[in-house]
Amino acid sequence: MNNQKKNIPLVCDLDGTLIHTDTLFEAFLILLKTSPFSVLLLPLWLFGGKAKLKNEIFSRVIIPPESLPYNPDVLNFLREEKSNGRKIILATASHISVAKSIAGYLNIFDEVLATSDSLNLIGKNKARVLVEKYGSKSFDYIGDHPVDLHIWEQSNSALVVEKGDSLSKKAAQLSKVSRVFKLAQKNYIKLFIRQIRVYQWVKNLLLFLPILLAHHLGGVDLFLDILLGFFAFSFVASSVYLSNDLLDLEADRSHPRKKFRPLASGEMPLVHGFVFAKAFFIAGFLTAYFFLPIDFFFTLLTYYFITTLYSFWLKRLVLIDVFTLASLYTIRIIAGGSVSGVEISPWLLAFSMFIFLSLALVKRYTELLNMISQSKKFVIGRGYQSGDSGLILAFGGAASYSAILVFSLYANSPQVASLYQNPHYMWLVAVLLLYWISRIWLLSHRGQMSDDPIVFTAKDKSSWVIFILIIVLAFFAT
Repeated sequence: MNNQKKNIPLVCDLDGTLIHTDTLFEAFLILLKTSPFSVLLLPLWLFGGKAKLKNEIFSRVIIPPESLPYNPDVLNFLREEKSNGRKIILATASHISVAKSIAGYLNIFDEVLATSDSLNLIGKNKARVLVEKYGSKSFDYIGDHPVDLHIWEQSNSALVVEKGDSLSKKAAQLSKVSRVFKLAQKNYIKLFIRQIRVYQWVKNLLLFLPILLAHHLGGVDLFLDILLGFFAFSFVASSVYLSNDLLDLEADRSHPRKKFRPLASGEMPLVHGFVFAKAFFIAGFLTAYFFLPIDFFFTLLTYYFITTLYSFWLKRLVLIDVFTLASLYTIRIIAGGSVSGVEISPWLLAFSMFIFLSLALVKRYTELLNMISQSKKFVIGRGYQSGDSGLILAFGGAASYSAILVFSLYANSPQVASLYQNPHYMWLVAVLLLYWISRIWLLSHRGQMSDDPIVFTAKDKSSWVIFILIIVLAFFAT
């Protein structure tokens, strides 16, 4: 580095530049989670100006700097420039409290300029402060947003963080562009599909189960009604997934797998997740209300209420969490009955509670094994201890074999005799189910199970073979 460049301060923006997120929206989500009633004051705070809004929010929340998704290219460049003796300044529209917290964590900034109680340091305001402090054309600036064009106009050189190429071209008209940090171009549709977890929609196929088991296939209208119910449930479920991910950003970013989710990694803007969560919620309930029976609407409402309660509270209660997860699967079956008009058999309800309790315990058991392998005593936010793994294994085995017992008793019941001409084939179905659930637990015990057994099953070739054999046996039984 030549002496002339060394003597020119390097000023760096924060949101979208140094980090792949927006600290104000991060703070808003933390406020929503920790003090939801305070959100009602947002319009009043905003009436006092953007600086007032930021001051009120950041006076109530703390963003852990270690949990934020940093831009590695920009961060490494700043560290390299710092090691060469260059003065590095953090200048951001974020509140001074979070800016100082991040600066203290990274330990590379010589000075911090940020939004205060009276000044929102953005655009022209930031340009004016930097010119007053360092002089026009006497600093280099790293930014990522069109609002930074005001600063680049006054800078010695522009360093641009961008996804396309239009911003650097605009900056080049105002200042010399010395460097462009290109963000990887990613397919937003694929990111969106990953984030709403379309693969989880496979669980909502349970809505079709009541008509299949009752041999009440009906006509096209009935199928379309259940298909609408499937999408209504899927939209509401995705709304819940998005809301959970927005409220659990810090925990997800410390998770070995969840940290790659688009919202947690910063690949998808948080505001997009917030908007999509509301859009899916509205779409799901409008579909249920206007096109499907009212019983289905209230079943869906019950599902949403329990999942929300689970997200905020029940998932932290030992054992209550797994019983809640099991009940959510059973609610899907009840929803399928309400939309089709088929009465749900007590045998089906009993079997579903036992089998889905077993699968929920598989999920927790897998998480426990993962935590034990990482030498952590507690599973974060769950309350389980590493010593509980053996007991969870016993609970899961008991629940799974109880489900098979219920199915075996059902296979010998008068209901089966009235539905199937050759009911003895159903005993072979029981054997296949027994093998399948035993294999699931064996793989879990060996550490070969993903933490969601339903999704694992949907991808597992052996499970597909078993279920195809079950369908064939059911056909012969019929």
